[in-house]
Amino acid sequence: MKEYFGTQMPKLGFGMMRLPKKENGSFDVEQVKTMVDRFFEAGLRYFDTAYVYQGSEEVVKQALVERYPRESYFLATKLNAGTWAAADEEAAKKQLEISLERTGAGYFDFYLLHALSKDNIGNYDKYGIWDFVKDAKEKGLIRHYGFSFHDSADVLDQLLTEHPDAEFVQLQINYADWEDPIVQSRKVYEVCVKHNKPVVVMEPVKGGTLAIPPKEVSDLFKAENPDTSCASWAIRFAASLEQVMVVLSGMSSIEQMEDNISYMKEFRPLDEKERGVIHKAQEILDAIPQIKCTSCHYCTNGCPMQINIPDIFKAMNRNLIFGQMEAAQRGYANAVKNGGKASECIHCLQCEDACPQHIEITSWLERAAAELER
Repeated sequence: MKEYFGTQMPKLGFGMMRLPKKENGSFDVEQVKTMVDRFFEAGLRYFDTAYVYQGSEEVVKQALVERYPRESYFLATKLNAGTWAAADEEAAKKQLEISLERTGAGYFDFYLLHALSKDNIGNYDKYGIWDFVKDAKEKGLIRHYGFSFHDSADVLDQLLTEHPDAEFVQLQINYADWEDPIVQSRKVYEVCVKHNKPVVVMEPVKGGTLAIPPKEVSDLFKAENPDTSCASWAIRFAASLEQVMVVLSGMSSIEQMEDNISYMKEFRPLDEKERGVIHKAQEILDAIPQIKCTSCHYCTNGCPMQINIPDIFKAMNRNLIFGQMEAAQRGYANAVKNGGKASECIHCLQCEDACPQHIEITSWLERAAAELER
C-alpha cells in the first residue's frame, strides 16, 4: 500500500449525527461538551457533522469551536445537492456559507460532497459542485475535499476515475454489510485501495444495531472476550482495515464515549482468531431477515405525512430479528405518537429517493401497517 495523507490520524472520529438530547427533544449541549472534553483527553481529534444534520453544526460551535483552539482539531462537514436537501444550484452552494456561519469554524479541514449515488450524481455535475469545492479550497475555506458514497463499486470506480483529485472517500463499512450485495462494503473499500484513497468509515455499528446484535452473535462475542462490548468488535473490525484513516462513531452518550475510548485510545487491530469470530458473526447475521435501516433520518426530512420511518423499522426489526411481536407493537405505538401511521403513507417515494441504503421503504411500511397496527 502506498502512503496516503492522514496515515497518522487517530483512528476514532466523533460522528455528530446522533448527539444526546434532553426529554424535550433539544440537544443536551452540556453533555456534548463533556463528551468533547473526554475525546480530547484521549488524544482524539476528528469531528464529523453535516449541513443536513439538523442542529448538529450549531452544537459543534458551542461544544467544540468556541472552547478549543481551531488548530487543535479536525472538523468535517458536508454539502448535499440531492433534491430533498437543495432546491437548486444556488441553494446547494449556499450550504458552505451557512455551515461556516453555524459552526464559526473559519474553515473546514475535510469537506464532503454528501451521499453520492448514481441517483444524485447528476445534480453535483449540473450544479458545478466539483469545481465549487476546488475553488473553496483555493480560497482557504476547506483544506481537503472528498465525498461520502452509497452505491456500487462500479459507480465508485467511475467517480474516482473522473475525479482523481478527490482526496478521500467516506464509506459505510461494517462486518454485517461487508458482503452485502447492495451496500458492497468490501467491494467499495477495495476500489479505494485501488485508487489509493484514504477511507473514512461511517456506520461501523450500523446505526447502533451491532451494539445490541441478536443473542447468538452477542453470546459469540462474550464467549471470546466477556470484558468487551459488542460495539467494540464492530468498530475494531472497520479500524483494522489498512486503508482506513478514521472510523466515525455516532456517540449519543457519555457511556458510549467511554466505551469507545477504552479500546480505541490505544488501538489494536483484530488478530487472526478475532477475525474468525467476526466471520462466524457474519454467517449468523446473514441468516436473519431484517430491514437494513441505520436510522439516519434522511427519509423523514421531506415526508409529507411526517411518518417516523426509522422508529417504525426499529419496531419491525424487534420481531424480525428477535421474534418479539409484542415489543414490536409497543415500539410501533410509540413511533406513531407524534407522526403519521405506516398506513398513511401516500407513496410519494421521496423517502426512497433520499435513502442511502436503497431500502424499499413503502413496501416495508405496508407490511408494518399490516403486522403492527392495532
